[in-house]
Amino acid sequence: MAAAARILVVDDEPDIRATIKDILEDEGYLVETAESAASAREARRRQRPDVILLDIWMPDLDGISLLREWSERGGLPCPVIMISGHGNIETAVEATRLGAWDFIEKPLSLAKLLLVVGHAVEAGQLRRENEGLRRQVPAPGDLVGGGKAMQALRAQLDKIAAHDTGVLVLGEAGTGKETLARALHERSPRRAAAFVTLAAGAIAQGSAARALFGVEEGGNVQHGLIEQASGGTLFLDEVADLDAESQLRLSSVLERRALIRCGGHEAVPVDLRVIAASAHDLAALVAAGRFREELYYQLKIVPLQVPPLRERADDVPELLHYHADWFANRDQLPYRTFSLAAQNRLRNHPWPGNLRELRNLVQRLLVLGGGSDISLAEVEAALDTEAAATPAAAPRGPAADIDFALPLREAREQFERAYLLHQLAQAGGSVGKLAKVAGMERTHLYRKLKDLDIDPRGGKSGDEA
Repeated sequence: MAAAARILVVDDEPDIRATIKDILEDEGYLVETAESAASAREARRRQRPDVILLDIWMPDLDGISLLREWSERGGLPCPVIMISGHGNIETAVEATRLGAWDFIEKPLSLAKLLLVVGHAVEAGQLRRENEGLRRQVPAPGDLVGGGKAMQALRAQLDKIAAHDTGVLVLGEAGTGKETLARALHERSPRRAAAFVTLAAGAIAQGSAARALFGVEEGGNVQHGLIEQASGGTLFLDEVADLDAESQLRLSSVLERRALIRCGGHEAVPVDLRVIAASAHDLAALVAAGRFREELYYQLKIVPLQVPPLRERADDVPELLHYHADWFANRDQLPYRTFSLAAQNRLRNHPWPGNLRELRNLVQRLLVLGGGSDISLAEVEAALDTEAAATPAAAPRGPAADIDFALPLREAREQFERAYLLHQLAQAGGSVGKLAKVAGMERTHLYRKLKDLDIDPRGGKSGDEA
């Protein structure tokens, strides 16, 4: 069952607060009350509400001014319903301009209160879902394929969907790990709430913690992706790309079911399911000290292995037809069918790019081809073009042994180590000469050498300038 919506009731009259609280709690909502603008700010800082009921007339700061404050500091946190016993047209126009969802007049009508709150909760949920979709539009396709591998995978999803345990989706790049995570969300009791995606590798270095956990600065609150996913599912795409600080904080969130925003001091309760994914061997990264062991086991309560497309040859014809139909409808392209010879050729293709490569190939054949059938000759030409466009092998040198499948941070560390070892050897083991060549201060260079486990004394002695 999805988490109950949180309602914040802001009114200076104790009887009004108590009445609304009792009515909404009887309907299954979680209700918090505040008697002033100051206490409303504090309540909102502690935890993100789903709907706010805000009285217009209050002694310390009126509701319109508080609404304006929230609107001007990063937008309203959720739908805000104004409560008024002395409303006028000017007040209503100003509140609407500032983003108020609706009005409820005193004395309160029970039927209208429940109707307006219910609609506001639904609107807030829809807005969060749309925000998630805008952040990352999913690739086409459900779990397409009737082969044994996909049948087994769907059976696993149905079995674990009802449980709120952490899930770690493992598989090569392009195998459709996010599609699987979305399918798991849609099968779960959290399906009506948000599905929020964080592509860890796409976030600028040092910004992951702010994006995940939110920010609290000077009385302003920016809700991070974890709070935005509250009640629903957070999908961490390529979790291996998270920096050390974010790994530590995420482990704490999973352990305590609460987070502390960047710059904040108090814990904020959270209720969500975390699904993580990686194309890398996380166990090996743990052994190498590059991924936190406790986080690995917190995420891997239920591991799901997505098979590569080369192990799903029986599914290829169905996938080809599905994507041909999908692209024809979305892009208004002529629908084309794959000949039997073309299907058999693609069943035996190794698909190094997995589903991502298949989608690209289908779209290209629909755009560039003519006629109703896609022939074997067309497929061979498309595959030859793709092979010719593949970059040649990198030349041998200090960076030749870098694993280009690693996340950027780890690949950079490999390159830096190879570079410094090469330059140190060229400098005859002299850290002073190395510092000049690398353009680094000695203090920073020594720290870098230590971080990369390079012992300058392993070469020739001498540290002369």
